Amino acid sequence: QVQLEESGGGLVQAGGSLRLTCTASGRTFSRLSMAWFRQTPGKEREFVAAITWTGDGTDYADSVRGRFTISRDNAKNTVYLQMNVLKPEDTAVYFCAADAVYGGVWPRDYNYWGQGTQVTVSS
Repeated sequence: QVQLEESGGGLVQAGGSLRLTCTASGRTFSRLSMAWFRQTPGKEREFVAAITWTGDGTDYADSVRGRFTISRDNAKNTVYLQMNVLKPEDTAVYFCAADAVYGGVWPRDYNYWGQGTQVTVSS
């Protein structure tokens, strides 16, 4: 089993930045691919970014490419999402996810999930 806990959400003005952190415990973190998803009320959970277990491969949704950066520190069992030039449409609950297989962009591709952290971007 893997337990994931997100932190770092909050309220920020448009154009600002936030860094989300996801800390893992349980199964060997360094062998897990990690991802961030987000969800707004009434909408399906959507893919934001993913990173391989080595950290040398990343993938981003078109809506965040060039503004968000996913990274990881396997020594700290932590994955990060640096979010820059935030827009009101980035407002959502952000979830950390993990799985042994890299490349999934759908929620069904991930077996482990955190509880989420709220990000609100004001205009």
